[in-house]
Formats: sequence, C-alpha cells, structure tokens
Amino acid sequence: MKEVVIASKNSGKITEIAAALAHLPVKVVSLADFGEVAEAVEDGSTFAENALIKAKYYSNFTGKACLADDSGLEVDALNGAPGVYSARYAGENASDSENNKKLLENLKDEDCRTARFRCSLVFYDINGEVLSTDGVCEGVLLNEPRGNGGFGYDPLFLIPNLDKTLAEISINEKNAISHRGAALRSMAEKMAVYLK
Repeated sequence: MKEVVIASKNSGKITEIAAALAHLPVKVVSLADFGEVAEAVEDGSTFAENALIKAKYYSNFTGKACLADDSGLEVDALNGAPGVYSARYAGENASDSENNKKLLENLKDEDCRTARFRCSLVFYDINGEVLSTDGVCEGVLLNEPRGNGGFGYDPLFLIPNLDKTLAEISINEKNAISHRGAALRSMAEKMAVYLK
C-alpha cells in the first residue's frame, strides 16, 4: 500500500480526497501528520502551476508521493477574480467568512452572477513521475450564504439545476458534481494505471 500525502491540512478537503481514492491501493495521509511544515510558496500564475509547486515541495519534505490541488473561484463579473487568490482574497490568513464578505461586497452592483470553481490536481511521486488533471463546476453566486456544509465559497455557490448551494448537499453529491470531484475522478483513473 502506497502512502500518499495530501498537501493540505483542511480536513474537509482531505475527507473528499480520501473518499475518491478509497478503491485504490493507497493510504491517504494528511500534511497535518507531519507537524510544523513551512508552507510552499504558491507563486504560480495558474492553478496548475501552483498545484505542481505544492506537490513537489511537500513530496520532497515528506519523502513520500504527494497529491496537491490548487483550486478557486472564477467570477465572470470580476474578470476571473479571485482566481488563484481565492483562499486569501480578503488578505493572508483570511477566514472563509471574510473572503465571502469581500466577494459579496465586490459583487453588490453586478447583475451577472455566473462563476465557476476550477481545480487543478497534481500527483508527484518521489521518482519524479507527474500526473495532472483538471475539473470545472459551473454555477451562480447568491447574495447571501445558504447551507452549513462544505467550506470556502460553497455557501454562496448555487448549482442551478439542483437549486442548492454546494453547502446544502452531501459530500457524495458534492463529489459527483464538483470541480475537485471531476479532477479526482480523472486522477483516480490515472493513478490506478500508474500504481498497477
């Protein structure tokens, strides 16, 4: 069984990833299991660049294969912002509620509410092997949060054909339609071939 470090301490994200990889011969390990770890410098201009930076960095640090994602929200009315700055939209170490508040403030005069979550996922093994996948989830941003599940911008992100936000659906429903779910399904297929 191959240990794969997930380049995150976000328990919600780790749970999603572990569920998607449960059928593979891997043991998912959280970055939190390695104590204090200096964060990778995410200075890429795209989600894919940042995911690769993180995967290499944490693989080198832990000496294990690493799976890293970089994902975020692209809002049409904001020319694709917050994009790669989604997690720190309201500043370094901003909370989800602070980021959501800033987003709503910046959208208050906008009629166009279309947006998408985009995820780039990179698996980096200690032998230098790299696997990468992407996923997208289209939706509409609400004026106020709905739901208690999920994390990040999930309470504002409405899936029109469900009439529910990502924070109002189960983790299994979310994995079936989300940007990370799509990237994870593709990654699981690639990893299954690679790990044979």
